[in-house]
Amino acid sequence: MICADELGPVTPRTFPPAPGWSVGGRRIKAPLAYSRGTDKTWVYGGLRIRDGTELTFCAPSRNSDGWIQLLMRIAKADRRGAIVVITDNLSSRSSWKVRQWLARHPRIRQMFIPVKACRLNLAESWRLLRMAAFAGQAFADATEIAYAVAIATAQLNAHAHPWIWGRPPPQPRTLRRTFVYRLWGTKH
Repeated sequence: MICADELGPVTPRTFPPAPGWSVGGRRIKAPLAYSRGTDKTWVYGGLRIRDGTELTFCAPSRNSDGWIQLLMRIAKADRRGAIVVITDNLSSRSSWKVRQWLARHPRIRQMFIPVKACRLNLAESWRLLRMAAFAGQAFADATEIAYAVAIATAQLNAHAHPWIWGRPPPQPRTLRRTFVYRLWGTKH
């Protein structure tokens, strides 16, 4: 079982260097300005539930071709057995092109989550990849974004563990004053 989704658009942004200090010891005031590049990129990804490994790649747009490329990479990564891909119902996932591709690859099935229930898809939580790849970074172009995504994916896969839905049960509490309770009970 693989949960799959895409993140984006991710646009390259560059920030001007920090203004620094004046000769008199005061901070130089400069207007906050940054520029966005014209190119955008989409990060496609799949999360294998049983071991927590991720598969990601960047594409220039969100369309059926990018989705088919993700499905091909998922099939290549998992060479044997049936594959169930959990995803939301975007039109690029149920297009004629994708349905034809799935008909030629019967071991891969798509299961769509209910409408307005995107939080049921574990791949919706792009939080870990965002923190590892994008937090505090400035990118000049889409190739730098793809490089950051590849490094972050490798780092996350190095520490992958099986995903379990929900929170773990709380640890049982131990009595801190067992000795006092036992003394009180023996005197009376």
